[in-house]
Amino acid sequence: MSQDPYELLGVRRDATQKDIQSAFRKLAKKLHPDLNPGDRHAEEKFKEISTAYEILSDEEKRGRFDRGEIDMSGAERAQRNYYRDYASASGPNDPYHNSAGFADFGDADDIFASFFSRRTGGGRARSHGQDGRFSMEVDFLEAVNGAKTEVKFPNGPALEVQIPPGTRDGQTLRLRGKGEPGIGGGPAGDALIEIRVRPHRFFTRDGDDIRLELPISLGEAVLGGKIRAPTPSGPVSLTLPPHSNTGKVLRLKGKGVPKRGGGHGDVYVSLKIVLPDRPDDRLTSLVQEWAAAHPYDPRKNMEA
Repeated sequence: MSQDPYELLGVRRDATQKDIQSAFRKLAKKLHPDLNPGDRHAEEKFKEISTAYEILSDEEKRGRFDRGEIDMSGAERAQRNYYRDYASASGPNDPYHNSAGFADFGDADDIFASFFSRRTGGGRARSHGQDGRFSMEVDFLEAVNGAKTEVKFPNGPALEVQIPPGTRDGQTLRLRGKGEPGIGGGPAGDALIEIRVRPHRFFTRDGDDIRLELPISLGEAVLGGKIRAPTPSGPVSLTLPPHSNTGKVLRLKGKGVPKRGGGHGDVYVSLKIVLPDRPDDRLTSLVQEWAAAHPYDPRKNMEA
């Protein structure tokens, strides 16, 4: 790191305050951590130019640096006699005096106007710390119904995270103030957590709706009746119409995913007729007798 703030900002030693502000602003646009996430080199360079700007933007500190009384960090240097002849207080006629202070900087209509501020008697640049980016997996039902879970950040404490109801796969949650520390006393950045939702063994999500393939017996398909059907919020009673075919879809209104503006999506139940695991001689005999007396072709509309 250079020990000369003029070199770091790329300005002449007789530069005006406006020149110094302009040089710092130009470099900050390239190096600010918020515009270079994860770039440690840019972050270090930004810290260096911020330190240089703190010295040169303050008339008293700049004068003391020029006279060799303080170093780049603002620490006192051993006094040298030949600087005493030049020691004087800054005044209105001083070439470095600028009553505008930080006005030129603060009036700019870009994002950097909010990143920097001026302390009374000082010129330290302040900015938000860098955001931390993480990812975590949650169960399907935790994402749908909402849940509290704990996440441990690298080199940090474990934090309780609230998973909002209706969270989607790939959605990013923001924990304010849980990122990197701020620069120059600025506020800490945020922790951005990307959510990855584990697949469910029989539910699938379709927007705010849930789709489900529900096995039914041959008797239930023929006779109909009340059956139990699972939903994300728990099982419910479903009325199955008689003579229900495989592929028939039934709707359970309001049993789907919570919506952001209120209400819920629906659950769509697709029926699938499933025969017994073991062959049944009586069932086979009955079907043979029935099929002989009631022939029909369910594939008649599939001829090319």
